[in-house]
Amino acid sequence: MYVEQSSGSVSVEAGLAHHRAGRLPQAEAIYLQVLASEPDRADCIFLLGIASLQAGHHDRALDLFIRAVELQPRNSFYHSSKAAALHGLGRRDEAIASYQDALLYKPDNLDVHIQLAILTGECGDIAGAETHYRLALQYAPDHVDARFSLANLLVRRKQFDEAVSEFRQVLRLRPDFAEAYLNLGAALFELAAFEECERCYREALRLDPTYAAAHCNLGGLLIKLGRLDEAAVNLREACKLNSSFPEALNNLSDLLRLQGRPEEAEACCREALRLKPDDVQAQLTLGNALREQGRFHEAESCFRTALDHNPAWPQALNNLGTLQLDLARPEEAIRSLRMAVSERPDYADAHFNLAVALLLDGQFDEGWREYEWRWKQDRKKSQLRGFRQPLWDGGDIGDRVLLLHAEQGLGDTLQFCRFVPDIAAGRRVVLEVQRPLVPLLARLPGIESIVALGDPLPSFDLSCSLMSLPRVLGVTLETIPQQASYLRADPQRVADWRQRVGQLDGLRVGLAWAGNQTMSGDRRRSMPLAQFAELADLPGVSFVSLQKGAAASQSPPAGLSLHDWTDDLHDFGETAALVEALDLVISVDTAAAHLAGALGRSVWLLNRFDRCWRWLLNRDDSPWYPTLRQFRQPQPGDWSSVLKDVRAELGKSVLSRIARS
Repeated sequence: MYVEQSSGSVSVEAGLAHHRAGRLPQAEAIYLQVLASEPDRADCIFLLGIASLQAGHHDRALDLFIRAVELQPRNSFYHSSKAAALHGLGRRDEAIASYQDALLYKPDNLDVHIQLAILTGECGDIAGAETHYRLALQYAPDHVDARFSLANLLVRRKQFDEAVSEFRQVLRLRPDFAEAYLNLGAALFELAAFEECERCYREALRLDPTYAAAHCNLGGLLIKLGRLDEAAVNLREACKLNSSFPEALNNLSDLLRLQGRPEEAEACCREALRLKPDDVQAQLTLGNALREQGRFHEAESCFRTALDHNPAWPQALNNLGTLQLDLARPEEAIRSLRMAVSERPDYADAHFNLAVALLLDGQFDEGWREYEWRWKQDRKKSQLRGFRQPLWDGGDIGDRVLLLHAEQGLGDTLQFCRFVPDIAAGRRVVLEVQRPLVPLLARLPGIESIVALGDPLPSFDLSCSLMSLPRVLGVTLETIPQQASYLRADPQRVADWRQRVGQLDGLRVGLAWAGNQTMSGDRRRSMPLAQFAELADLPGVSFVSLQKGAAASQSPPAGLSLHDWTDDLHDFGETAALVEALDLVISVDTAAAHLAGALGRSVWLLNRFDRCWRWLLNRDDSPWYPTLRQFRQPQPGDWSSVLKDVRAELGKSVLSRIARS
């Protein structure tokens, strides 16, 4: 407490002794006794005000401090105590004025600067709060709490580099300060200094293994780094240590969604919102979990609730924009995503999603340019090749060697390798693709050599990703090469497969029902083989499995005869030969559909409601593959309607085949 030396009265000293011992009623009685004989005794009035303040009687304390200030207007402690009473009564502006009066008479009053910093921060004057913390530190550079508060304030101002510097000074002064390590880690996270961020979180946990917030933050970081199993351990420990921890539940929800468990993610997030109903971050996470389940309209409601709190929140605008894409509303999506990048021009995810929206809408020119932002996405940074050779700009290269390399999935490589032969005509081209595609793509004309991804590369002078070729070449919707086919299987292999499938009756139809489970959205684009019961007992059709991977082990539904030779399909060269021997391929949006289209074979694409950008809107054909026909879900998750339409069309094809024969 702020007490000036008394005048020497024995009674006041006796009151102080009780006061210091915490015996407030006895102290107050003595102070009142003194004031009965000396009513203008300012120091006694002040002490009585302090006792009243400590007892929670802010109104009475304020009256006493006002009297003390009137008697000794130049006493800094009296002004600051008056400010404390005003603050306790919620009269912030008057409290600030009283603290400022206190500084007039004692500019180096450390505690007053700290209180002013706290109070101005509460009033939203962050710059003013920073000023007072810095003034306090001028007078006491080693004041740990003031420096820690300043660092936290700098984080609020998004001045992360300065905040890191202040946190480091705090830890030099107090090396066992677990909360400082936690907050330093959080600032480093914002600077993408993830390795040091992790060290800070782990040091906080070494100092305090029961620190739930450190487990929560470490779990969030590990999600960012893709180390999901480690993240789960930390997030579950955070929830165990604090069962009412909405932030940990929110992070755990995000983790469960990434692990392909969106129903559990939803339950986790709803519990977070029960604990903290105004948690807008949890609204976003819930929206993501609902979107993953195909519950798009419910997800939209979550994102809009978040935007009601902050209409300019880039992350919420980005999430809303991607959802509007799912709902086939590209114009709205483009508006939302343009707002997101306007608010945060370096927001790589929003730029990439804007690219997808533009491409889906057929606006290829701008779409391809925005698509290059994928390289700045966190999830893509690990895939950057880091070649020292410059990127190819589409011009002549003389005798230099150009490396064209695969970048994303097998289907992407199959789709965009169409540009390779024209580029290789008159240029020295090395092609690098995924290993299973090498036998098939080695047949592309003009290339100097082909290399499996992961094998040593030959010498080259320039490079370009296959997915960047449309931008480099200026491809528009009207200038997509209209080739009936641009890949060919080995003729001998095709002949061998024709002999095998020739033993089958009727229309020979290849089936692929699932994609790569690790790919985003696979849960919505794939379906269980059991759903093909709609095609069971269809006369005049023999089905052949083209399915590889984990889904290949699924058993067909009763009545669906499925011939399975996939153990013989060791690479895409072999699969291509089988596809050329078939009459038709029916596939979800996976590599099998691209393969059939590239080979110029009839292919029916079973497409989810929230289709990939490449299939465009409001059409059942494709400019990429003249032989492809789309069967699209009329509503999210409605495969039944799709397969009923397929059954009807297969029936027509069988009748047509019979008529021709």
